[in-house]
Amino acid sequence: MSLSSRTAGPLAGLAIALALVAASGAPLAAPAHRAPGTSEAAASPALQTALADYQQSNFPVALREFATLARHGNRIAAFDYAMMLLNGEGTPPDIPGALIWLRKAAQANMSHAQFTYGRLYDDGQVVPRDTALAHRWFLKAAAQGHVDAQVALATQYMDGRGTPRNYARAFGWYLKAAKNGDEASQYIVASFYEKGGDGVAVDLTSARLWYALAAAQGGDPAARLKFDEVSARLRAAPGAAPPARPARGGADLQVIPSAPDDAQAS
Repeated sequence: MSLSSRTAGPLAGLAIALALVAASGAPLAAPAHRAPGTSEAAASPALQTALADYQQSNFPVALREFATLARHGNRIAAFDYAMMLLNGEGTPPDIPGALIWLRKAAQANMSHAQFTYGRLYDDGQVVPRDTALAHRWFLKAAAQGHVDAQVALATQYMDGRGTPRNYARAFGWYLKAAKNGDEASQYIVASFYEKGGDGVAVDLTSARLWYALAAAQGGDPAARLKFDEVSARLRAAPGAAPPARPARGGADLQVIPSAPDDAQAS
């Protein structure tokens, strides 16, 4: 199995555009190939040259350029250099070297580097698994608004992996990710509101809204089924007014709820 296939997901490929978006704090939901340039990257012509060389598959040249910039403290270059070392682009794979530079980028407060570093230790495929260490790095990235880190952190709290199980904190982080547009988290938040428990009161109106928002993304047919089911329950409730009909537009459902307050999460 190749190194790239073992580091699937956020670690597969260099994902330079995603690194730039993460460094800038721009929404990570934007397609990586359409990510705008950032002031941090634009301020460094040398980094632009390295990015261009990478995009043209001049890997040995890009590797040297990223390495030089990384040694001068450029955190984007440090992340990109680490990914090239990890994936063996322009050089044989160098996992110890990749970890050093990835950690440097993470310590420089680059949220995607923090998430990626945590993911390596959570997966335990490239390095020995250390879910408690992963939790600490997920928390740093999630606090900066990194959506994948918020989901990973919520899942750790849900499973009791790397931290004691805490459903209330899991809900809080799923809610943050849901507000940031993560479809699976929107479905999970809706399920919490539908069923209640663990500090979350049953709220079918909120459940319906979050199922609608998940359904509008179109990735999970179950979200539409749950939307219809909860809508029927609301209509059948004694003395209840009929739920408002979703507006119809480009998507089948276009409901944007006023999101409830965040649960306490840390």
